[in-house]
Amino acid sequence: MSGKTFFITGANSGFGLAVAAAAFRARHTVIGTVRSDASRAQLVEKLPGVRTVICDVTEFDRIDAVVDEAERAHGPVDVLINNAGYGHEGVLEESPIAEMRRQFDVNVFGAVAVAKAFIPKFRTRRSGFIINVTSMGGMITMPGIAYYCGSKFALQGISEVMRSELAPFGVRVMTLCPGSFRTDWAGRSMVRTERSIADYDTLFDPIREARQAVSGKQLGDPEKLAAAVLTMIDADNPPPQLLLGSDALKHVTARIERLQREIQAWKAVTLSTDG
Repeated sequence: MSGKTFFITGANSGFGLAVAAAAFRARHTVIGTVRSDASRAQLVEKLPGVRTVICDVTEFDRIDAVVDEAERAHGPVDVLINNAGYGHEGVLEESPIAEMRRQFDVNVFGAVAVAKAFIPKFRTRRSGFIINVTSMGGMITMPGIAYYCGSKFALQGISEVMRSELAPFGVRVMTLCPGSFRTDWAGRSMVRTERSIADYDTLFDPIREARQAVSGKQLGDPEKLAAAVLTMIDADNPPPQLLLGSDALKHVTARIERLQREIQAWKAVTLSTDG
């Protein structure tokens, strides 16, 4: 793999930091976005030599200028890792619409805005690789994370269309669909709606408690995810989506099997609507 230039959003923690570190060790140029000077200082301390850019992905009107300046300063970007995002946890009935709007602003609109800033450059150069970090929660659902799953389902679908539209120009697009990994996703990074409706206690309280109990102890290793990403960068034909983690494989496979059974069970009704 020859030296490439990576642009990684949310590079100061979690998957973003792991991929930035792996790419930097492999002698790639890494441009990492952070949201504050404090985060920038932390990233530079962890990875001296990484280029840093202040960028809040929800400041949509600034993103084109940020990307233009990054390429002027550091040269053409080869790989976009759209990693910035967070998790929201809360029963749907209890969770304010404002929290849903914020979840989609970061996880969907922010990711799409960054991708759109790079797409004209990649299309013109007839090269480039966009990796959108979704989740197994973009292919399955679980009680209590409706806003999060909704945002990841949306990004998953948009990424598939993006892949089809950009393939003729030599631009590759894929999604990473991780299961549970040892990051801050279920810890300090997660926004949790306060409980207010007792009817949901039996269903949801054990889920919330279990998620908090395993935070930091999940099976997934972020460094191994980063190694997988570098493998994908060098692959001749990377998949449209890549499941990461045995739990992702288990849960997504089970959902596909359920969907196949449902399709077959209701096939007669499905076909009855043709006129």
